[in-house]
Amino acid sequence: MRVKEVAGGAQTARSGGPSADEIELIEMANLPPERTGVEGVIYISTAQARHAPRVKWYPSRPRDKAPCLSVTIEPVPNAFNHHLPARVFAVAGEPVKAWVTLNYLDLLDFWDHGNTWMDDEVDAFKKALKKLS
Repeated sequence: MRVKEVAGGAQTARSGGPSADEIELIEMANLPPERTGVEGVIYISTAQARHAPRVKWYPSRPRDKAPCLSVTIEPVPNAFNHHLPARVFAVAGEPVKAWVTLNYLDLLDFWDHGNTWMDDEVDAFKKALKKLS
C-alpha cells in the first residue's frame, strides 16, 4: 500500500478505497515449533477487528480459512475449535494454552501495542517469548 493511501491521500478517496481512519494496521508472525515448543504453528498478531485477544494454532503452515484452534490471551486461557477434527483439538489445545499462559503478559502487550512497534522491537519481542519445555 502506498503512503498516500495509508495517509488518506486524494488517490484513495477517488478510488473508493478505505479512508485513513478505516485502515487497520496489524503486525503478525507464524511461530514454528522450534520457537514455541508446541507442535504445529502458532499465529500471533496485534489486535484485529473486534476479536478478543487471542492466538491461533494450525497443525501445519497456516492458510486462509484452514481449520485451526484459537486460544484467548488471558490468565486462564480458553481454546475454541474452528473445524479441526475433535481428536486434534483435544490433543493440541492444552499445549497451546500452556504456551499462552507462559507468555501471557508479553502476548497481551503485543496484541495491544505491537502495531506501533518498530521492526527491531517486534524482533526482540519474538526472541524473548518463552518456549514450552
